[in-house]
Amino acid sequence: MPTDSTLSEWSNPYLFDPPTEFEPVESLSREAAEAQADELREAIREHDYRYYVKSDPLIGDRVYDRLFERLVELEEAFDLDRTDSPTAQVGGEPVDELETVEHTAPMLSIDQSGEAAAVREFDERTARRLREAGFDPVEIGYVCEPKFDGISLEVVYEDGQLVRAATRGDGRSGDDVTAQARRIRSIPGRLRSDSPDFLAVRGEVVMPKDGFREYNRERVERGEEPFANPRNATAGTIRQLDPGVVAERPLDCYFYDIMVLEDEAIDRPQTHGHERDALDEWGLKTDDEAEQVDDIEGAIEYRNALGERRESLNYEIDGVVIKVDNTAAWEALGSTARSIRWAFAYKFPARTEVTRITDIVVQVGRTGRLTPVALLEPVQVGGVTVSRATLHNPGEIESLGVDVGDEVRVLRAGDVIPYIDEVVEKHADGTFEFPDRCPVCDSAVERDGPLAYCTGGLGCPAQQVRAIEHYVSRGGLDIEGFGPERIEQLREAGLLESLPDLYRLDRDSIAELEGLGKTSADNLVSEIEAAREPPLADFLTALSIPDVGSSTAENLARSFGTLEAIADADEAALAEVDDVGPIVAEKIATFFENPENEAVIEELLALGVEPQSVETDTGSDELDGLTFVFTGSLSAPRSDAQALVERHGANATGSVSGNTDYLVIGENPGQRKRDDAESEDVAILDEDAFSAFLAEHGIEWPPEE
Repeated sequence: MPTDSTLSEWSNPYLFDPPTEFEPVESLSREAAEAQADELREAIREHDYRYYVKSDPLIGDRVYDRLFERLVELEEAFDLDRTDSPTAQVGGEPVDELETVEHTAPMLSIDQSGEAAAVREFDERTARRLREAGFDPVEIGYVCEPKFDGISLEVVYEDGQLVRAATRGDGRSGDDVTAQARRIRSIPGRLRSDSPDFLAVRGEVVMPKDGFREYNRERVERGEEPFANPRNATAGTIRQLDPGVVAERPLDCYFYDIMVLEDEAIDRPQTHGHERDALDEWGLKTDDEAEQVDDIEGAIEYRNALGERRESLNYEIDGVVIKVDNTAAWEALGSTARSIRWAFAYKFPARTEVTRITDIVVQVGRTGRLTPVALLEPVQVGGVTVSRATLHNPGEIESLGVDVGDEVRVLRAGDVIPYIDEVVEKHADGTFEFPDRCPVCDSAVERDGPLAYCTGGLGCPAQQVRAIEHYVSRGGLDIEGFGPERIEQLREAGLLESLPDLYRLDRDSIAELEGLGKTSADNLVSEIEAAREPPLADFLTALSIPDVGSSTAENLARSFGTLEAIADADEAALAEVDDVGPIVAEKIATFFENPENEAVIEELLALGVEPQSVETDTGSDELDGLTFVFTGSLSAPRSDAQALVERHGANATGSVSGNTDYLVIGENPGQRKRDDAESEDVAILDEDAFSAFLAEHGIEWPPEE
């Protein structure tokens, strides 16, 4: 990898103003494909570093996406090894459980207090012990860092390659979350140049506040409970058994300590300040808020100043960590069985206050979920004026026994709507009575456990607004130009009241709006026209069906093939689809049975929206129990071959094992898979033999054009 000083001299063509048009993979030799893939990997690693670590991207998102797509295309077509590839960060096979691994060095805790007196006592103890060990404490200052409120990780690199990551656990051992850590973009899979032979570092995984807000919003829109704070969201994500889930969530990681460094040519830095510089040079993300101070009074001033700016940071912190700025002194100071003696955490005050509820209002979300919000007598919580707090759902209201007039304790966890922790003093006679009719459209309200939903569907004005926003978003049909402000402008002009109105918009009406003209109007209408024939799965996702995200939508599309078949399916048939089950099946069936939803969908179809049908899974079992692995280029995409055998009951996996029955090889196959097949005594079929094998089972390959 290039350093900042040599970046402009780097000859990689995919770094600055890279091309986005490529030759068809079929025209490349294996040697040319490998060379291009190497350059793409190298460039994408640099772009990841610039974007996720330095926040200084060199290219736009769309250009990056095209480079990434090309790398995936090459790796799939030529079965190139992806172990060290950036593409390995976006997926991964789920694991059965998290194994426990020992740390390379103990991950001990830090003594802490929220009192300045305790911080000064730490300084006095440290000075005394340093003098006893032969150090002059006057010559040794401190480094102060934010105390992240996240999940601590040990990350281990050998020869610059990430080999293991583990949670703190009990300090001696923790959960192996290597697969999960590989999906966090700010944790590099390969260190930058001149890295040690062996390096174990400590970092903190966090969920940035802006990402947390967006993630919680999506959970609420899906009818799921929001996380209480970013730390809970982070903990719940890093322990996911499916690494693909981790890749989809907005996690970040900051590194702050070297645990072990082994290299004959590289010595451990002598100060913590230099240690942080080294982490940065190796491509490990550090936080810019850290400061070196001369003495403990400087550390106290740092903590107080950071506390005043706490709310402006894009991550949660609960204090600062004060570290002796001399790594040799760390060894002399040592540790207790529980904590290190060379650092101390100066905590912030808890962000909690007591106030009175003046009213409780019920909001309606995109999926019809009703969320109660308490309006409060304004109170300062953690330096921020709070006048409203979420009550989550009717079940939470019943659990708290809360009503208007009660005095409650308000907690503010993260840069989100605060929530009510408990009733401190009861003033109301009873508990807030949750409405049985939607406050927006007066449709009946149905309970689903602790949750409540409006049954008005897309006919409910509140759901319509949010449904439009989702329909045009990246999570829907990705219709560019329709952000919340543009949608509101169109609504105020009376042009956009429901989903079908999107397809009634015309250039002249749009061009008359403030800030728009003919060019902008043409662009918007062109985007709408391009969304008239969406893939079926995308259309299903865009409809805001409760609990139907992109993965479930894909499974529904493959199982039923058409929108009509899905809409007509009963709960039993829907429940048989992968990733659905009886609860989600009931929600899907209810959605399509709703007259308001049915009317909106029929109107969309009448306006020329044509969700594209797909070839359905037949449920055939001609290949039941067989497992196939594919390598090399076939006469049709390998994904088609995998889907074909799966439709007929077989399994298609990515690697050869003792459970594999057949390895199917095309042109330029991967040698590793062939070697594995031979060692496991797995039958190897070329494409002709594969086609003949399928023909014996009444299956055609390659498929007709």
